[in-house]
Formats: sequence, C-alpha cells, structure tokens
Amino acid sequence: MLIIDKEISSLFEQTIKNLYGDKELKQIEITIATNEKFGDFQTNFAMMNSKLIGNNPRAIAQAIVNNFVENDVIEKLEIAGPGFINIFLKNDYLGNLLKKSRQEAYDYSFLNRKGDVIIDFSSPNIAKRMHIGHLRSTIIGDAIARVYRFLGYHVVADNHIGDWGTQFGKLIIGYRKWLDKEAYNENPIEELERVYVQFSKESEEHPELEEEARQELKKLQDGDAENFALWKEFIKVSMDEYAKLYGRLDVHFDTFYGESFYHNMMQSVVEELVEKNIAVEDDGAKVVFFPEEDNLFPCIVQKKDGAFLYSTSDIATVKFRKDNYDINKIIYLTDERQQDHFKQFFKITDMLGWNVPKYHIWFGIMRFEDGVFSTRKGNVIRLEQLLDEGKKRAYDIVNEKNPNLSEEEKQNISEVVGVGAIKYADLSQNRQSPIIFEWNKILSFEGNTAPYLQYSYARIQSILRKADEEGKVIDYSKELVIEDKLEKALANHIATFPMAVIKAADTFKPNIIADYLFELAKKFNSFYNNCPILNQDDETLVSRALLAKIAGDTIKDGLSLLGIETLDRM
Repeated sequence: MLIIDKEISSLFEQTIKNLYGDKELKQIEITIATNEKFGDFQTNFAMMNSKLIGNNPRAIAQAIVNNFVENDVIEKLEIAGPGFINIFLKNDYLGNLLKKSRQEAYDYSFLNRKGDVIIDFSSPNIAKRMHIGHLRSTIIGDAIARVYRFLGYHVVADNHIGDWGTQFGKLIIGYRKWLDKEAYNENPIEELERVYVQFSKESEEHPELEEEARQELKKLQDGDAENFALWKEFIKVSMDEYAKLYGRLDVHFDTFYGESFYHNMMQSVVEELVEKNIAVEDDGAKVVFFPEEDNLFPCIVQKKDGAFLYSTSDIATVKFRKDNYDINKIIYLTDERQQDHFKQFFKITDMLGWNVPKYHIWFGIMRFEDGVFSTRKGNVIRLEQLLDEGKKRAYDIVNEKNPNLSEEEKQNISEVVGVGAIKYADLSQNRQSPIIFEWNKILSFEGNTAPYLQYSYARIQSILRKADEEGKVIDYSKELVIEDKLEKALANHIATFPMAVIKAADTFKPNIIADYLFELAKKFNSFYNNCPILNQDDETLVSRALLAKIAGDTIKDGLSLLGIETLDRM
C-alpha cells in the first residue's frame, strides 16, 4: 500500500498532467500541515512552478482545485496566501488507511534499496571494558540499522573491533609484570584494564617501558607464539564481556571484522597508493598530500619504521567491502573528534577511484561537566554500571507503584524500563549535540522519556484487556469511525509514521522517530482523556478501542526501531 504522502502526490500528479500535459515541472512535495486549521497536509507546488508554467501561483492553485481528479481520499482543498494548497482528508479514507496499515505492507519500492547497507558502529577496544563513551555509537548505530532493515534494505551491521595496535604491547608488558591471577580469573577484562592503567602510570616515571612495549608488539606482529596466544586470549575474554552488554542492550551484529582482519591487506593498499602517485615518500614515511582546495592536512599511510596507521586500516576496509559486497552505502558511526580523519581517508578512496557512497555519521561526545572520559586516567563510568543503576532506579519506582507483583516481574520490568530510559535519553537527542553526563537527567522518568511512552503503551493494553473482559473483540476487521477532532488528530499522526521513518533514514537521525513517538503519545493521551472508550455504546467503544490499539501498535513499532522494548503491564 502507498504511504499517505505518496497517495496524495499521485492524485495531484494526475490532475497536473491533465492540466499541463508533459511539461517539465518541479516535483510535487506534500508536507504535513503545521496547524490543523491549514488542513491535514499542504503543498506549495503552484509557487514552485509558477515561472515554469507561466502564470501566477494563485491562478495555478485555483486551476488545480477546480480540476482535481475524483477520488476517495481528499475531502476538500483550500487555497491559502499566495498559492499554498491546504489538503483536508476524508475521515473514511483515514480510518480505512489505518486498518490497512496493520494488515498490508507499505510500498517502499521507490527507495534505492539495491545492494548492501554496511553500518560500522560500536567498535570497542579489546581489553578495555565498555564505558559510557561507547554508548552513543552502539545504540545510534543499532537504531540506524533497525530503521534501514524496516524499510527493506539489506543491512550488514559490522563491529570494527579495535584488536590491533600499540596497546597490545603495553598489555603484554602489564600482564607479565603486574597481573593479579586471582583477580584475572574472577574478572579478566577488569584486571586487564587495571594493568593497562598501571602501565600508563609506570611509563611516566620509566619511559623505557614504552620501548619495551614496542618490542613486544613487534614480536606479536612477527608471529611470536607466546605473544600471539596472549593476544588471542585478550580478544576472547573481551568479546565474552561485550556479548553480555550487547545482550542487555539488544544490539546485534552480522560481522566482527576487527582491525587485525585487515592487517595483511594494508601493504598492498600502500603499494597501490604509491603506484598511482597518490602517496609519496616524505622523510622516510609514505604520505598523501591533498589539493589545496580540500583544506586537509597530509595523511601518513605508513610510518618510516614500516608501521601502518588507522588511516591505512580504514582504507583497507573500504577496499575489502568494495570487493566483497554489492555496496549501496557504507555508514560509519563515531564521535565528532574523528571528522578530519574520515574526510582524509574518504578523499583518498575517491582518489583511488573507489567511488562507493560513504557517510561519516558523527555525534557529539558525552562528557563530564569537568571534562571527557579517559581510560588512561581511569575516570570512566562503565556501561554495565550505568545499566545496573538504571535498573535499580526503575526497580524502586516499580516496587513503589506495584508492590504486589512477583519479584521476577519486578526484575523484568525494571530491566526493560531502566535500559529503555537510558537508550531513549540518548536517542531522543539530536545526535550532533554534545551530552553532559548527569545521572538524574539521563535516567529521568518524566517528560519526553521511554517510561512515558512505555506507560502509554501499557495503558492501551489495559484498555484492550478491559474491553475483552466485556466481550468486545477488538481487531482489524472492525469499522474505525473518525468523528471527533481529537480522533482525527491522532489518526492523522499515526498515518505519517512511515514518513518519519524515511526522514530518520535519510538524515541518519533516530531522534526524529523519538520526536514522532512523543507527539503520538501526547495525542493519544489527549484523545483518551477527552473521548471515553469504555462504558460507551458498542459501536463507539469498538471504534475508539481499535484506534487506541493501532496507536499502541505504532508506539511499539517505533520504540522497536530505537531498540526499546514495550511491556503489556507496568
């Protein structure tokens, strides 16, 4: 079935074709009305095309209104100002559309869905616990993956693990010098992180440790059996830990190609860059210099000691993906501090002729009021700690409101609500905005929050249960009658859900879905408080309960796109 703006567009296109033949005109754009007095939707087609048609906008708008094709969708058209057309929908059409939307799939075939959408996100570094600084990449990336899958794209979610590089030489030294075996057996990643911090402290007083670490790294890179075994162990214990957190966050990946996966490809990448005169030797290193107009610093792709850099690894990932996937687009999720890096290696891949669509989706960093997180300094809030705190706070609320629930129910509800609150607190923000970390704010249960949306959904399920107890079956075969203006406002908003999802995909901004859902919940609650559902005549009860059911289904679908669960009872 057609999305509502596409349905309206098709009627306008038929009318315009009848009036102006095959004249080359700008495409019709249908937008949601900013105020209900301006109708349900609007278009400024007449204003956009007045010069091409050769008439004033108001006259064009009048011609469209006077000659509009017969249809079952639009109740009336009104001309506003210099040539806006306000569009009022038929209530019957709207009611049928909502029912159909729960039974038929929307037609997204107009989207360019050919090939693979590769989404590169999360990317923790091995042997370091995931901390709150990893939250944004992980859940924003997952939300974007969910949105694209919902629209019918083939998505490859890739976790580009940091499993190669200088930290491993330091870890090997730390493991041998300072490891507490008992602590390691109990919580390996916590102990590895402790020895890493210890190395950083010790190396400030004993700088020779840095050289020792470089030697151990070189032994690893040369295939030393002992160092290789330690490296594999570090990866295993880290991935086991990350899997628990990804499970709690309901985040899933299709591939885990870490930096080490691309290590053997990097030399050939450098050779190709040199061969094509893109990289040149400079003071023993291989460097790419960019045209002046690009305003980019030179990019080192191989140091004079032969070592490769992040830029080399990232160029290699593009080559691998280009050679092994039918790429629709590659999407990278990192914080704002890496913008220049991405501009550099994106430009290099273009200079190589690898013209695959690439997007760096950056986000503002999360910081304390007095500065950023640092593993070296040890001033990080662990992701596990954050999730546990969210669950604890949710448990206290659940226990206060529903003390008679079983302990198992309390634990389940508090996990869903607590984790949902944390995810939504982030996803409801414009991703490009920085976030100041404040416990109370990030775990707030008031206003535009996941608990508010989850409670709205649970409220709807309670209504449906009560209707069922009264013997009123609420399903999509029933008639949905829209009469009250609050019913109309709610129905209109529900109908625009696919438009919000497409906009979120186009802009890579999950907060568009969060904004949509918050508005939906407010419209539902306004409808519910003013249009009684239960204790009405059968026709009214069934119709309004069906509208509530569809609103609930839409809240559930929308929260699912954000990776947040709903509950039938709270």
